[in-house]
Amino acid sequence: MEPTRLLLVSTFLTFLVSSCYGSVLFSSLKSTLIVNASPKPGQVLEAGVDKITVTWGLNQSIPAGVDSTYKTIKVKLCYAPVSQVDRAWRKTVDDLHKDKTCQFNIVARPYNSANKTLQSFEWIVERDVPTATYFIRAYAYDSEGLEVTFGQTTDAKKANNLFVINAITGRHLSLDIASICFSAFSVLALFGFFFIEKRKAKGNQGK
Repeated sequence: MEPTRLLLVSTFLTFLVSSCYGSVLFSSLKSTLIVNASPKPGQVLEAGVDKITVTWGLNQSIPAGVDSTYKTIKVKLCYAPVSQVDRAWRKTVDDLHKDKTCQFNIVARPYNSANKTLQSFEWIVERDVPTATYFIRAYAYDSEGLEVTFGQTTDAKKANNLFVINAITGRHLSLDIASICFSAFSVLALFGFFFIEKRKAKGNQGK
């Protein structure tokens, strides 16, 4: 097969496979959603403790009817580039089917084109969120579950309005106290055991 024909066939097959899997390229999406979040730039939040309030809605400067295919809005917590370096499992890929940028779901809501007010949701940072720098992004999906637009709390280079989440270390004050109490009880029980055994030994010697 000639190289040109081979290239055309390869390109067609790649497009066909992508279509079958419903892949969408992030670079093909236009940003029509406005997304805001409560954390201030550089703020540090604690996983399992702190809350994030997210608001989202359609940019009102967008021409009417653009949102006719929007059916669902999904808001997600996403890794900033600084926390993706040398971490392939967080890698940004243009093909959203393979993209690892936004791994944590915050909320999903049906989209109502008649409702022009901003939607909001208060989210407690989940306990399994790792320590990293983040931003928040919202996607709108069509009836087939494919991404059709987005909006995010940072700029296109994902360099501004970022915040940090500290993961749970696994140590808690209540567990530490329980551990100390158990250790103290174990030591006392050990001394008690030796004391009783010593008294028994003396009693046997006296007989």
